[in-house]
Amino acid sequence: MEFRHTCVVKTVGLRNAKAETGRQDGARPVVAPAPAGEGHTREAVVKLLLEEGPITATAIGTRLGLSPAGVRRHLDALIESGEARAARSAPWQQKGRGRPAKQFQLTATGRGKLGHAYDDLAGAAMRQLREIGGDKAIVDFARKRVATIVTGIGRLDRPAPEQVTDKAEEIAEAFTDAGFAASTRKVGAGVQICQHHCPVSHVAEEFPELCAAELEAFRELLGTHVQRLATIANGDCACTTHVPLILTVPPKSKTAQNPVAQPATTSTHDSGRSAE
Repeated sequence: MEFRHTCVVKTVGLRNAKAETGRQDGARPVVAPAPAGEGHTREAVVKLLLEEGPITATAIGTRLGLSPAGVRRHLDALIESGEARAARSAPWQQKGRGRPAKQFQLTATGRGKLGHAYDDLAGAAMRQLREIGGDKAIVDFARKRVATIVTGIGRLDRPAPEQVTDKAEEIAEAFTDAGFAASTRKVGAGVQICQHHCPVSHVAEEFPELCAAELEAFRELLGTHVQRLATIANGDCACTTHVPLILTVPPKSKTAQNPVAQPATTSTHDSGRSAE
């Protein structure tokens, strides 16, 4: 989630603000939302949780000019997605009698979805690395990065179809742990490694060496030829790599020397491009 214009206007510096809004002296300016879609309002709620959380639902409604039902709708959605959490106010924070009011704040998941400048920083660092060490420095860095992700995964020397499938799953699990949301699926006479997210996609657009290093690691670990069908860096919905499941059968005659493709069951899960 990135914060852009949230269509809100602060009533700061208006001489009649106190009379028109009924605010007490020393009260914070009220933020009144302009007509906007649910997305803009949700962004405004998230921004308030980020900057001033923990904060009560009443305070959110006052600051953004939302009804209690509107505030609850957005908070419930954020809690359900794991982006926010609620906790009771401390006794010293309680005003008046009754049960302590709930206060809301972002979780680590919520903060992780906010816009940041990491891509710009990484891109600048990679460009500086290229200036200092040339293309070789970029390739070496990309290979070391992938080697870190697949640490502990052994190489297949004489791959059989079942072993290739298991190894592809092992690779997908390693990339999932690294933030790539990877999975495998069987398609025709092969298996595909699908990376549904790429945390470095924006940098990979400028430095394709990052993608090339991944493909090189797949070939090395699987001990067979693999083919990249799609990449997020090129605008596709997933990074999809096809791994053929081919078993060479000892020839019975001089005319029967071609590899035989072993059929595989096609999974119902489909993302990326198929290997048709």
